[in-house]
Amino acid sequence: MTQHLIVGAGPVGTALARELLARGEDVTVVTRSGSGIDGTERVKADASDADRLSELAQGAAAIYNCVNPPYDKWAETWPAISAALITAAERSGAVLAVTGNLYGYGKVDAPMTEQTPLAATGTKGRVRNRMWADALAAHEAGRIRMFEVRGSDYLGGNSYLSTVVTPAWRKGRTAYVPAALDVPHTFTDVRDVATLLATGVGDERAWGRAWHVPSPAPLTMRELTTLAAQAMNVPNKVRSLPYAAVWAAGVFTPFVKELRETQHQFRRPYVLDSSSAQETFGLTPHATTDSVAFDLANGAPAPR
Repeated sequence: MTQHLIVGAGPVGTALARELLARGEDVTVVTRSGSGIDGTERVKADASDADRLSELAQGAAAIYNCVNPPYDKWAETWPAISAALITAAERSGAVLAVTGNLYGYGKVDAPMTEQTPLAATGTKGRVRNRMWADALAAHEAGRIRMFEVRGSDYLGGNSYLSTVVTPAWRKGRTAYVPAALDVPHTFTDVRDVATLLATGVGDERAWGRAWHVPSPAPLTMRELTTLAAQAMNVPNKVRSLPYAAVWAAGVFTPFVKELRETQHQFRRPYVLDSSSAQETFGLTPHATTDSVAFDLANGAPAPR
């Protein structure tokens, strides 16, 4: 049995803990509150405390960055957390597996591959790119071993389905989503993120680069909500919230304000090419119908 240290217990951290437990591994979960699922050792700690993380990582095969800071606090919180995780990996010798995202690419006009330039101009994209650059530099200097996995918008927790669409439907209301309804968009199952993280830790081919999480063919938001409506046996009452409305709401709500930077992801085609990871590691993503069912059953935000 090998020791694994997961930092964060949101949707990805929880899915990863279940994946590792199913593989017979010994799992410790670190969160601000000491939360986590049964079968794991749960520790309350600050993810930016390099000394504490280094202590917890001693003897671990891997450290997984599954942290999910408040959306409007990334620029303030991520640098210290990222630096602490790099330090812990260096001191312990554990592989650092980072849960990334696609923000660093910025606006795109073609399907994203791992070779797509990191051309983001927004704050959150630049923060993620700096994190990637720092971790990669440490890897290339021989200080740590690391890799990053990047998925598109999740199904299985904190998704538009679980936070916007289904809550409205359960009240008999129309769901208003800050997205165009008829442009293709890739959605990624959090369980596929977990599988790639767990697989990459034990495969040296994964180290030193970024990988796109195996994801199925893109769907439009209307197609996605149609699947959800069919599963719930309710009418597909969904409408697009105009960008102007999102911008205006951001004047009063810091979280909504942060959506301005990423609106291009939902107003124009946003497609992920995950063929490299699928071919290299022999992985197949969950079918979208399965992911929607999983989201409906498990989509409530998990504790962090």
